[in-house]
Amino acid sequence: MAGSSMIDFYTAATPNGYKIAIYLEEAGIEYRPHFLSLSDNDQKTPEFLAINPNGRIPAIVDRDAGDFAVFESGAILLYLAEKTGKFWPADPKERSVQTQWLMWQMGGLGPMMGQLNVFKRYFPEKLPAAIERYERESYRLFGVLEKHLGEDGYIGADYGIADMACFPWVAAYKWPELSLEDYPKLKAWHDRIRARPAVERAMQVPPRADVSSKEGTDKFVKGARSMLA
Repeated sequence: MAGSSMIDFYTAATPNGYKIAIYLEEAGIEYRPHFLSLSDNDQKTPEFLAINPNGRIPAIVDRDAGDFAVFESGAILLYLAEKTGKFWPADPKERSVQTQWLMWQMGGLGPMMGQLNVFKRYFPEKLPAAIERYERESYRLFGVLEKHLGEDGYIGADYGIADMACFPWVAAYKWPELSLEDYPKLKAWHDRIRARPAVERAMQVPPRADVSSKEGTDKFVKGARSMLA
C-alpha cells in the first residue's frame, strides 16, 4: 500500500526484502518504497549506512516515531508487529512460536539457501562439496517445515510473521534448482500463501528480476557476482 508515508522502506528484489513488503501490505501500513541497486552498491552509500550501518537491505525509517530506523529483516518484522499488533498473537506462547520460527528462518533457511545460491549460481568456480553441503541442508530444513506444518494451516496457530519470513525463501526454490516434490504440505502451504492478494502485491515491491530467458538470467547473475567481491 504505497502512499502517503509513515514508513520509508529501503529494499531490493531479495527474499529478505520481500518479507517486509509482505507485512506492510498485509497490515495495510502506509509506506514509501526506495529501491536500491545492490550491484551498484547503493547499500554502501553514506546516506544508507546512516540508516543501516551493516550496509544491507532491508531497512525502514518510521517517520511517525521520530525518524526511528530499524534494520535486519527479523527485527523489522518484530518492530512492526509490536507497533501495530497485527499478525501478532495476544497469547505469550503463540508469540513465542512466531518468534522461534522467525529465528529459525533467520539462522537457518535464509543463510543456507543464500549460500546455495552463491555456490551454485554466482561463484565463478563450481565447488561440488560446497554445493552439496548447502543443497543437503536446504532440503533438511524443508523437511523440518514439512514435518511441522499441518494439512491446511500455518506455521503458528494463525498466519503470522513466521509465515511471512519463511515464504519468500521457499518461493525462491527454483532459482537454486531445488524441488518441493517430496514436501506436499510445504508445497500446499506455499500455494496457500502465494494466493493471498497482499502477498501478490508485495512480491512486486520491487518487481522480481526476469530470469525467464538466458539473457535475463545472465544479467541477473552478473549483477549478483559483482556483490561477491
